[in-house]
Amino acid sequence: MKKTTSVDLGTESIGKLLIKQAVPASIGILVMSLNILVDTIFVGNWIGSTAIAAINVVLPVSFFIAALGMSIGVGGSSIISRALGANDKNKALKTFGNQLTLTLLLTVTMITFGLYYVNDIIPAFGGKGSIFEPAKIYYKIVLYGVPFLALCMMGNTVIRAEGKPKFAMYAMMIPSVGNLLLDYLLINVLDFGMAGAAWATTGSYLLCFAFILWFFLSENSELKIKWHHFGLNIPVVKEISSLGFVTLARQAVVSITYLFMNNILFELGGETSVTAYAIVGRMLMFALFPVYGITQGFLPIAGFNYGAQQYDRVRETINTAIKYAVVLATLVFVVLMIFPEAITKMFTSNTNVISETPSAMRWVFAATPIIAWQLIGAAYFQAIGKATPALLLTLTRQGFFFIPLILILPIFYGELGVWMSFPIADVLATIVTGYFLNREIRLNLRNQS
Repeated sequence: MKKTTSVDLGTESIGKLLIKQAVPASIGILVMSLNILVDTIFVGNWIGSTAIAAINVVLPVSFFIAALGMSIGVGGSSIISRALGANDKNKALKTFGNQLTLTLLLTVTMITFGLYYVNDIIPAFGGKGSIFEPAKIYYKIVLYGVPFLALCMMGNTVIRAEGKPKFAMYAMMIPSVGNLLLDYLLINVLDFGMAGAAWATTGSYLLCFAFILWFFLSENSELKIKWHHFGLNIPVVKEISSLGFVTLARQAVVSITYLFMNNILFELGGETSVTAYAIVGRMLMFALFPVYGITQGFLPIAGFNYGAQQYDRVRETINTAIKYAVVLATLVFVVLMIFPEAITKMFTSNTNVISETPSAMRWVFAATPIIAWQLIGAAYFQAIGKATPALLLTLTRQGFFFIPLILILPIFYGELGVWMSFPIADVLATIVTGYFLNREIRLNLRNQS
């Protein structure tokens, strides 16, 4: 079998290449999302519905710190893809070494800060009342494993930038399966409760890190860095930071969204509403896995061909990715509109949660068929190294539209206003992103062909 190399990103047909890149990414995201989904089901049924809310409180904090690794990974991987496309191997190696150094420095600093202020952070993110104690148990244990998660998320994007999507898929699958096995052992068999759920999650991060370390030390990777590549290079760090800040800003806004949502919903509907949001949030991570897979597969193809100045292939990549993503998003929409009650019952037997969640789920996913334009459009600018438009378009949905909406609409519509904010923000963000993406294609890609 022919060994996959980064050169394939610039030679194979776009449709075939996108499938080759997106299918492993989708499978990896699916398994990771299933892990989160089943983990939530286990926790809800073996510990209780309050435990679901407790984990939902901790997620934005741990995910934001882990997002430092992802942002460094995505920013650096954009450079690596373009460097490989331009046959500049030395820049690719230097970038990878700097990614590792930055990830370790930043995440360890954030973990130290997060553990020191634990009693202030948890209530701020909605961990109040009976939610506080289980959230604190989960938070403190999971945070010890987050630096490994950050390294995994960074390494995974680099693997994909090399044109090795199957290995990136394995890196996502291994910890997911491991987490479920550890969940069963530590929660159901040994009855460790919230501590068991937390150690299962931390253990899964270590499994992922072990696999990614093996990949880069083996012959499968083209990026064989040496000690001098770890030294921080100011121009490289600036480029990683400018592009990576897009991803970090997105995750920061996600964390701020959780902060607002958990607190607003706690005030409007108490623990039941926070739990309903936790379930809907898990479905947001899970149900859209094929669309996110297309987006992940799109990034290295667009970046490589832009670096190689093959602008006709970049345009074709954009059009094909949007087409595939729209079809998949529509299928997801149909399923969620028909079966929200059955989905909710998988998570909990709490009658109050079961009565509230289906309506919320329908509102949250109401605009799903059109989100492909927003995701692909923002990803395109990041792939080609245009940090400012990538940042602004990434923040459009949650930062510019969603957060103001959840602060305003509940004043008039109560809890319904919170759920209505989701589709309204999706529609507005899609319109804005579609305009700028079409403008970019018309003024730049066509003129440079």
